[in-house]
Amino acid sequence: MLSLMGGIKAWNAVKKNWKTRKYWVSAVAFVILICCSGIFIFNKPDVSFARMLQLNNAPLFCYPPNEYAGEAQGIFPGRVVWAHASGAATWKSGQGYWFEDKYNNQADCNWFIDQTLLQLTGTQNQKQAWSKLFSYHNEKNGKASKGYVKGEKITIKINQNNTYSHSNSEELNASPHIVLALLTSLINEAGVSQECITVADPSRHITDFLYNKCISRFPNVNYMDHTGGDGRLKSDFADDALHFSQDNGKLARGISTAFAEADYVINMALLKGHEGQGVTLCGKNWYGTTSIHPDWRNNQHNNFDQSRQGKPKYMTFVDYMGHEYLGDKTMLWFIDGLYGSKYVAGAPTGYWTIPPFNNEWACSLFASLDPVAIDAVGLDFLVSQFPDMRDVNYSDMYLIEAALANNAPSGTKYDPEGDGTPLKSLGVFEHWNNPTDKQYSRNLGKSAGIELYYIKK
Repeated sequence: MLSLMGGIKAWNAVKKNWKTRKYWVSAVAFVILICCSGIFIFNKPDVSFARMLQLNNAPLFCYPPNEYAGEAQGIFPGRVVWAHASGAATWKSGQGYWFEDKYNNQADCNWFIDQTLLQLTGTQNQKQAWSKLFSYHNEKNGKASKGYVKGEKITIKINQNNTYSHSNSEELNASPHIVLALLTSLINEAGVSQECITVADPSRHITDFLYNKCISRFPNVNYMDHTGGDGRLKSDFADDALHFSQDNGKLARGISTAFAEADYVINMALLKGHEGQGVTLCGKNWYGTTSIHPDWRNNQHNNFDQSRQGKPKYMTFVDYMGHEYLGDKTMLWFIDGLYGSKYVAGAPTGYWTIPPFNNEWACSLFASLDPVAIDAVGLDFLVSQFPDMRDVNYSDMYLIEAALANNAPSGTKYDPEGDGTPLKSLGVFEHWNNPTDKQYSRNLGKSAGIELYYIKK
């Protein structure tokens, strides 16, 4: 293992120093790479040369492992809960739709919600957990430390990016079973009236299977998408709600009124790769709340992509993450990793081979009260499993800008409302030490950085 990690670091040093014309340093690093590779292959002859190349071509990041930045958020600061239930998803390519009941264990999805709520709050049951979550959010936002008040509105942002109508899509979108589990908890445990909840993807479509599964249990919940009809509500938008911190050209500025008028928001993203930005997680999920066209080819994506040279730059996602209608209203962030996929489009692809997945789907749900920390963890998982994802180099850039929004490396003064009040740090950023141990600074005994809290069924 030491030779493997040493070889990876040496290869990164070769590339970095060659680009900066430090040729003698690059040459020394290359010699170290050859030595480490030889030791590793000698001791691990079963590892293919292709796998060695994949490891040596590990993606480049702005920050090295266990170097943290920003101010941790949460009842347990910087905590990201990872709930894992092997076998929760069992679909195989070519055997119907991935979201069918026979391939998804509803009891496991209910357990995901239960355990993430309890471990984020340190409580004994979901009623206590929701009470603590509402109180924490209100106190953090300068309100009285109070729980949920009857009549307050909650909007859940799901990711239905790969949809084209209300007809079912074989592509990976929000898990109907996890959405149902969340609704069940909000209504039966938190005591929120169905009429006060909206499940929304204002830029896309809520497809039939998800809609029918949820409305059969909760007929008075609001289900909102771009077109409306077939029982769905049609989204409208608060015009010019976004005031980007730099010139973003014709990038959509309207925000769905389901979010503008909500008292609380829950962000339920997906665990996927994405062209341009490398990954799509909670930060990217906000784009779907804006007044964009349902066909992505008709939309602008200004400043979504990081610098290919790793230089700090303005990142649009930070404005979304800190906006008063979006990130500032959010009381809970989830990443749906029931399947997890290398690609943004298409059906789920690629079983997970890094430990502890054992060549299955990821069968996981991640949750946090820190919007930066949860995306940092999602990024580490995706990059470790799929190191050859497109455009993944320096894909941590938007998270570093968000963590240091009060003093961003790019020099940007982030002020998404344009009211002269700049953003503070939105959370804490860090990469784990390695894909095997998956330890962040708080896991290593420090009082700063991220904590990954793992619970297995």
